[in-house]
Amino acid sequence: MHRIASIITVIILSSIAGGCAITTDEVNYKVMVKAKDFELRDYPAHVVAETVVDGTLEDAGNKAFRRLFGYISGKNRSQTKIAMTAPVSQEPASEKIAMTTPVGQQRAEGGWAVSFTMPISFTLKTLPVPEDPDVKLRQVQARRMASVQYSGTWSESRYLKYRQELESWIEKNGFRILGEPIWARYNPPFTPWFLRRNEILIPVDSQEMLENGSIIRGDIQSGQGE
Repeated sequence: MHRIASIITVIILSSIAGGCAITTDEVNYKVMVKAKDFELRDYPAHVVAETVVDGTLEDAGNKAFRRLFGYISGKNRSQTKIAMTAPVSQEPASEKIAMTTPVGQQRAEGGWAVSFTMPISFTLKTLPVPEDPDVKLRQVQARRMASVQYSGTWSESRYLKYRQELESWIEKNGFRILGEPIWARYNPPFTPWFLRRNEILIPVDSQEMLENGSIIRGDIQSGQGE
């Protein structure tokens, strides 16, 4: 009974915090192939705010979240007033930036690179300069990504399980891996584990397979517009 009450409390607090503190828009992408929980996607060029932290896979996101959230909440050098959504507000303070999902995490030299994707309305030139020297702005070029989606906790064991499944799907389809896996999380840390949307993304080259129609079918179903 106590556990049920605790879960209900977390849901209420998450709803309040989510409605008042963070407005999230999802990064636009085009689905080229869908196969159950797997997708092949084309992402446009976009900008991320990124920071590198040390620690384990599970700890890195928590360490970086506060630093990156501080940047989008006003810890930057711009004094521009901009409108926010849900709620709309205007105040004479540091510029605030709407948070866009997902939060990405991947291996970096000496630790983990954790990033927030910036809203499409911003460019490297128009984004305010971070006050924290450990927060960097970076342009990401357009790319094709293989993905797998799952829910649940942010544990390393689940990450490794679904990364292996995605790598197997990539291998079966004959795609060529072009970079490191990215762990994408679409919810803030206070979201209950059973409501979270998690993904693993791996950049791939799949043009030849798309052109000759040799995407795996059978136990893994795929096709346009599914």
